[in-house]
Amino acid sequence: MEDLIAGNIVMIILAIFVIILLMIIFTIVPVGLWISALAAGVRVSITTLIGMRLRRVRPGSIVNPLIKAQKAGLNTTINQLESHYLAGGNVDRVVNALIAAHRANIELTFERSAAIDLAGRDVLQAVQMSVNPKVIETPFISGVAMNGIEVKAKARITVRANIERLVGGAGEETIIARVGEGIVSTIGSSVEHNKVLENPDLISKTVLSKGLDAGTAFEILSIDIADVDIGTNIGAELQTEQAEADKNIAQAKAEERRAMAVASEQEMRAKVEEMRAKVVESEAEVPLAMAEALRNGKIGVMDYYNLKNIESDTDMREAISQLNDSSEESKNKKQKL
Repeated sequence: MEDLIAGNIVMIILAIFVIILLMIIFTIVPVGLWISALAAGVRVSITTLIGMRLRRVRPGSIVNPLIKAQKAGLNTTINQLESHYLAGGNVDRVVNALIAAHRANIELTFERSAAIDLAGRDVLQAVQMSVNPKVIETPFISGVAMNGIEVKAKARITVRANIERLVGGAGEETIIARVGEGIVSTIGSSVEHNKVLENPDLISKTVLSKGLDAGTAFEILSIDIADVDIGTNIGAELQTEQAEADKNIAQAKAEERRAMAVASEQEMRAKVEEMRAKVVESEAEVPLAMAEALRNGKIGVMDYYNLKNIESDTDMREAISQLNDSSEESKNKKQKL
């Protein structure tokens, strides 16, 4: 009885050991994936799958795209896919792009596709854009014609991805910037804004002829002007601002001249007062000089009285002349009335 129990324990231990061993084997060796590849006609050895595990490569990320590629008729090897995976690329997206390019008869090699993917671009989207061009719409771009009127234009740019220039080529922002520059220069070279409104295709033809897709990852197929609007009269605003500035300058200069005139007037008044002071000072010396002359006997008393009589006579004549002037003025006023 004891031998039977011991035998059962040994069998249970062996069964547990076998189960653990199988779990470890199935964890290390993706048998299900190997069976799927075998059923799809893709030759992948068990040792290759174990090597992927050891290299920390997910076998499913390599085998499934490989099955897809070989079913699509692509000559893609497992080493190419694994090296792209180890480089940090998206293997599934690269394979999908190769299949799409193969179906659309677009020449695209695995190396080119992998380089585009590692450059940070969506290679599948690029292939799809090569088959189905994309429309990029610009915001309203304003330019000023020679007559000073602002014109706003919105354009729709139809582009197709250029796979040969995806690596190192400029993106959509460069296309929009170049088209905007072309619109501004075309509007600015127009003599009148009416010509731009009458012929919007003039903008698209001029911009399209400049080869704006050079150095970009796209090929411009067409540029269509979607909308054209009239903005403000920039020329009139500039003239108004210039006139206001000229007016302020003229006012400042006039105020400067007025201040100088006031200062000059004040200066002249000060000089007049100074001269009057000198006259009063001189007049004050006359009585002193006459007194000195009387004391020294240079003039007599009768001479002094004669001088006074002359002054009185002169004052009387001036008073009479002022009365005559005032009477003549009053007569003239009465005649006018």
